[in-house]
Amino acid sequence: MEFKYVPTTCPYCGTGCGFNLVVKDKKVVGVQPWQRNPVNEGKLCPKGNYAWEFVNSPDRLTKPLIKKDGKFVEASWDEAYKLIASKFKSYKGEEMACLASARVSNEENYLMQKFARAVLKTPNIDHCARLCHASTVVGLAGAFGSGAMTQSIADIAESKCLLVIGTNTFEQHPLIGRRIMQAKANGAKIIYADPRLTPTGKIADLHLQFYSGTDVALLNCFMQLILKNGWENKEFIAKRTKDFEKVKEVVMKDAYSPENVSKITGVPAKDIITAAEWFGKSGQSAVLYSMGITQHTTGVDNVKSVANLQMLTGNLGRPGTGICALRGQNNVQGACDMGALANVYSGYQSVLVPEMKKKMEDAWGCNIAEGKVGLTVTTLINTLADEPGKVKGLYIMGENPMLSDPDLHHVEKGLKNAEFIVVQDIFLTETAQFADVVLPASCFAEKDGTQTSTERRVQMWRKAQDPPGEAKVDWQIICELAKYMGYEKQFPYKSAEEIFTEISKVTPSYAGMDYQRLSKPEALHWPCPTKEHPGTPILHKEKFSHPDGMGIFTPIEWKPPAEVPDKDYPLLMTTGRCIWHWHTGSMTRRSPDLEREEPTGWIEVNPEDAKALGIKDKEMVKAISRRGEITIGTRIKKDIKKGVVFLPFHYVECAANLLTNNALDPVAKIPEFKACACKIEKIKEA
Repeated sequence: MEFKYVPTTCPYCGTGCGFNLVVKDKKVVGVQPWQRNPVNEGKLCPKGNYAWEFVNSPDRLTKPLIKKDGKFVEASWDEAYKLIASKFKSYKGEEMACLASARVSNEENYLMQKFARAVLKTPNIDHCARLCHASTVVGLAGAFGSGAMTQSIADIAESKCLLVIGTNTFEQHPLIGRRIMQAKANGAKIIYADPRLTPTGKIADLHLQFYSGTDVALLNCFMQLILKNGWENKEFIAKRTKDFEKVKEVVMKDAYSPENVSKITGVPAKDIITAAEWFGKSGQSAVLYSMGITQHTTGVDNVKSVANLQMLTGNLGRPGTGICALRGQNNVQGACDMGALANVYSGYQSVLVPEMKKKMEDAWGCNIAEGKVGLTVTTLINTLADEPGKVKGLYIMGENPMLSDPDLHHVEKGLKNAEFIVVQDIFLTETAQFADVVLPASCFAEKDGTQTSTERRVQMWRKAQDPPGEAKVDWQIICELAKYMGYEKQFPYKSAEEIFTEISKVTPSYAGMDYQRLSKPEALHWPCPTKEHPGTPILHKEKFSHPDGMGIFTPIEWKPPAEVPDKDYPLLMTTGRCIWHWHTGSMTRRSPDLEREEPTGWIEVNPEDAKALGIKDKEMVKAISRRGEITIGTRIKKDIKKGVVFLPFHYVECAANLLTNNALDPVAKIPEFKACACKIEKIKEA
């Protein structure tokens, strides 16, 4: 009997907690604390504690599968590769599209975008950041020149006032929630803005229970009150920003007075005034947000409004300040950094700049896809569904759009219109069931590599066991497939470390990193431009990332969601997560201990709404939108605002995304998951 501990990084949310995988006789059998990890200091949330349970699930894919006569048949790797290569070669570049993944390593995301652009010659490469934080990347890049969280997680504890808006941090990112508690213990005021009184809200000093989709109105009102009372940081505005007067002109309108914003948001004017005073006068305020801000048709507007607020108060570039955009998935930051996006190469180098294209061609030793912005996840699905034949082939690695994307009937139509689909994953997901070929991949415990957390900390994965059966590591599959496509020379890698070495050569923000430096528990925060550089936990200390070093204010007017309640669909529906499950549940729902806690979904309803509808707690009802309907149990709770309902989106049997609206932010192309109109109907007895 042989026991060993293998230190690694959690594969769930974007916090980047470290733990030890316990290995017995070459199989992962448990998790133990890793006290030296600075992110979580040995503490874990329930998902982290049970992050080993899905690893050896009997549902793991172990052999390639090829669909013949509508049924999957086991095949050899050679047979699978030959079929895929033959099909992929038959399509023109833009007839192909690839989806990378926030669940796999930086190295694998880098290779997937390289495969798309260098082998398939397609600009159509994207991943699920499009569904969660595309608004952050666009909005913060527009304001500051960099689209990432500005602070370290540890900095949160040093804040004197925290505005927690559009994030249930205690359930989504529990170990970041721990830092909120530390700030509170140190005397910080906690303002919580959300339609629900979540566990996070219950520790707050003030709960602003607003209607989903009214964020800009609320933030503009904050700014108006700060300006009227002289709480703005005049020196910061003058020395480090531009276009302030344009924002001032908008936020000082009577439309954004506390009384008028109270009517829009449903928050008492006195509470808005109190919140603005706490935030404006603290001198050390930070904003924490997640998808409650980003997943709107006004997602970019929401993010830019947060940026406006922080520039107005000068709360950037110092401990205890900043904008903490909390990433939902373990490597959504890294997948973006690696260029798994339709508009940039690694390090956010624009595909539209000829010099960047030439740089990649020189590094990769071949011609690559035309320098144009490709299809995003959301526009890809629309193209498949509404323009059949324009995109024919799909290569999907570790993504599950048949549960994660909005308006699932529309997604299904799109996938059925594709001629040839390859899915590379660890389980036969809802999306994999639509594939023509399924390739068995490896999970985090079966490979070396890196991931980048929400705070831009680049952290190590370490192999603890072999993949099951004939399953292979994702980067290995991509390299072998490239060989069958005639690109062996461009994909010569023998290890994840070799891939990372190439990443550091072509990605300026990662240039000073290598596996030796990253192997320390504290790892490194990008940007880290040289081997001597210590990394950058806090961005924008002295200047912003724009060429002139200035932050840019953007005037934003409030706009309602694309779909608002009416007489036919009188309720405002929003979606989110619970503490026990993650994303589409493909991993957590195969963890017996997690599944036992929350075995199915529910719809949360205010008692007054429930009374008007004549429904009782735990009663099965129909939840209906203009796009579909589901049967689901109720939870009647006074914690949710009257007129608003909430559904978790993890559950295929009552999939929230059958109801959600695929209306998109015009810039970021992110869907409006957090606000759509719906109704609830009693189920009539037969």
